[in-house]
Amino acid sequence: MWNLETLSQVPRTHPAPGFKEAGVEALFYDTLSWKGQPTRAFAWLGMPEHKPGEKVPAMVLVHGGGGTAFADWVRLWNKRGYAAIAMDTCGATPGGDHGKRPRGEFGGPPGWGGFDQIDQPIEDQWTYHAVADVILAHSLLRSQLDVDPARIGITGISWGGYLTCIVAGVDNRFAFASPVYGCGFLGDNSTWKSALDAMKERGQKWLKLWDPSVYLPNAKMPFLWVDGTNDFAYPLNSVQKSYRLPPGERILTTKLRMPHGHGGPGENPEEIRVFADAMLKGGVPLAKIAKSGREGQTAWAQFASKTPIAKAELLFTKSGGAWKDRLWETGPAKIEGPKIVAPVPDGATAWFLNITDERGLIVSSEMEQ
Repeated sequence: MWNLETLSQVPRTHPAPGFKEAGVEALFYDTLSWKGQPTRAFAWLGMPEHKPGEKVPAMVLVHGGGGTAFADWVRLWNKRGYAAIAMDTCGATPGGDHGKRPRGEFGGPPGWGGFDQIDQPIEDQWTYHAVADVILAHSLLRSQLDVDPARIGITGISWGGYLTCIVAGVDNRFAFASPVYGCGFLGDNSTWKSALDAMKERGQKWLKLWDPSVYLPNAKMPFLWVDGTNDFAYPLNSVQKSYRLPPGERILTTKLRMPHGHGGPGENPEEIRVFADAMLKGGVPLAKIAKSGREGQTAWAQFASKTPIAKAELLFTKSGGAWKDRLWETGPAKIEGPKIVAPVPDGATAWFLNITDERGLIVSSEMEQ
């Protein structure tokens, strides 16, 4: 679908007059042609404070629906000691309101999803361009003299998490990936299921071309999956089907009723920073849950952690129906050496175990039903 050799070339950059934020550089970079015309994507690029000649780790930051390239997100990672790039994937530029951003002069197809573009040539559809925009931003970031190309991760929020899943299966140069909310299996029970169903054969065509489940089996890097119990867009069972596809290491962080959005909810989870530090800077890693299951009415999980565990609990629901509407509750769990055990309440329809270390960082077992 995408020519990685071509997208691995460093794209040409252009000035972005009129865009200015403290500590970061505004630029446009060349992307793939759309309807036969050249396109450019807008991006913020920032570097952390570092010693002359020092090679720093880096992050590629992918916004979600209604968003754009966010300078604050770049600065957040710069303060953490990372170079970072955040690009707009919808042919727009910063400004305007949520979902109503000004179009760039050379902008590519608008997002998100591109369901209405399905009858157009593949090369003119949004997902094709958005994935290419992200990979080209990665290539640009890798070309910076003070960036270590072997230490670059990617994280994305909502539709950006969706794109992160696809990009991870296409661009094997990333050291890790961390989708927030976003996943595959949009045709199962996502918030877009009714729209895809109404498209009938065209909806199935979209899924075969652009659903992340097609690409996740090719993603070999470690993953950190971050989401909440009641996400309105990407249900827990679709997230689970998605995280089981990549063959490499995975860590799950599933939070009780985690809000969905840019800013604090999607950009700031400390688990992502700590995972990045462990992958790219030799930092103390998150806890890892090796196995989990149930014996009778007892849920259990085996874990390993270099940081003492401060709390363990069972998260469960007795509800059925739409995942976003289910009432999730917490119950007690015991830590018995390297194992957590908890009674599963009668009537529970789904459950999983969470452990919280002394840093306040959450790691989850797989959900069971």
